[in-house]
Amino acid sequence: MPYTYNTPAQQEEMLQSIGANSIDELFDLIPDSVKLGRPLNIPPALGEIALTAHMQELARQNTNITDNTCFLGAGSYDHFVPAVIDTLASRGEFYTSYTPYQPEVSQGNLQVMFEYQTLICQLTGMDVSNASLYDGGSAAVEAMLMAINITRRTSRVIVLESVHPEYRQIIKTYFATIGTEVVSVSDKSQLLDALDETTAAVLIQSPNFFGNLEDVATIAEQVHTVGALLVCSVDPISLGLLKRPGDAGVDIVVAEGQSLGTPLLYGGPYLGIMACREEFVRRLPGRIAGQTVDQDGKRCWVLTLQTREQHIRREKATSNICTNQGLFALRAAIYLSVMGPQGMQDVASLCLQKAHYAQRQLTNLERFETLNDQPFFKEFVIRDKQNDVAGLLEKAEDFNMLAGVALGRWYPQLQDCLLIAVTEKRTVREIDQLVEILGS
Repeated sequence: MPYTYNTPAQQEEMLQSIGANSIDELFDLIPDSVKLGRPLNIPPALGEIALTAHMQELARQNTNITDNTCFLGAGSYDHFVPAVIDTLASRGEFYTSYTPYQPEVSQGNLQVMFEYQTLICQLTGMDVSNASLYDGGSAAVEAMLMAINITRRTSRVIVLESVHPEYRQIIKTYFATIGTEVVSVSDKSQLLDALDETTAAVLIQSPNFFGNLEDVATIAEQVHTVGALLVCSVDPISLGLLKRPGDAGVDIVVAEGQSLGTPLLYGGPYLGIMACREEFVRRLPGRIAGQTVDQDGKRCWVLTLQTREQHIRREKATSNICTNQGLFALRAAIYLSVMGPQGMQDVASLCLQKAHYAQRQLTNLERFETLNDQPFFKEFVIRDKQNDVAGLLEKAEDFNMLAGVALGRWYPQLQDCLLIAVTEKRTVREIDQLVEILGS
């Protein structure tokens, strides 16, 4: 990105405008005891030519997904992004407008929020959706906080260990300051044993971090018997085939929306999806756009609910979430509109079939075995009997292939396991190449 710098004369002009004699004077209020007291340990400033060359050199160290065959997953997926999404989302009315943040947000952005919310409700089977949150992890923790507010139980929440480990870490970080115990359980049996009348909420993920499907309806029934709420994190693409969480008894649905029309982008920014039952709408964090008519009887849109402390009294605020991912919610709305129910079903079916083909081909090799026999959607785990996952990944990179995610990073007991994701973009030829490279 081109940049311009402030000349000494411009800096002097700005200092005079604010009545300061030097830049150091701007920091006089900071006590000397907390100042560093020495120059920063950074190299000297570069000129524009040298700096541009340096940044280009750093950029070349990044792995370009378009130059590699990608089987990475674990929350970020290489799905196809229709060209129409970039075409519409990059229009100046959306792309350069001020963040949809203030109450006076434009009618165009309000309509986008409303259409996005409608599509998310249709996709998840829930009654109401907010206008999005930051990402899947923040949506998960906000849902658990919301459940505590609804149930008025502050003692404990339960989280399955098959939930994304980074989501679980976010929850632990938040809850460490409010005194609510976060109970981790490894499976459905332990979950049912841990449930009691002090439990505020249970968080599950289906398909879970390992790609396996959970028995959502049975878990929901058991959770409700003790008066707790069930929060379920989902893969939006999977809902093209699987039963909607709202139809399975889930109270609050959250998701990472990156797969709905957003490329990998080095891990973000992404899109937090959150929807719930209508009875909980007043506890839903963030903002909700609604449809109404103006004084001339024409259809228009408004911010119906804004349950944040910038808009209402702090004691009534449900969250300190300040804004939403308006641009990425727009991308998701365009994606869902373009794909439609049949398109979503086709994409989900391709992911399912190709992932199962890849799993069968790999486990036919003597070197690999499955971790479990649970049903899965588009991700699966294989165990390397030679316990050299790092070597496998390095070898695959030599062939411009990102073969998967090593699970030992989060689960020490799974050091010999590899998580592989297969989306609709992967061809049979690419899958066969993966099998050949890993098995040779």
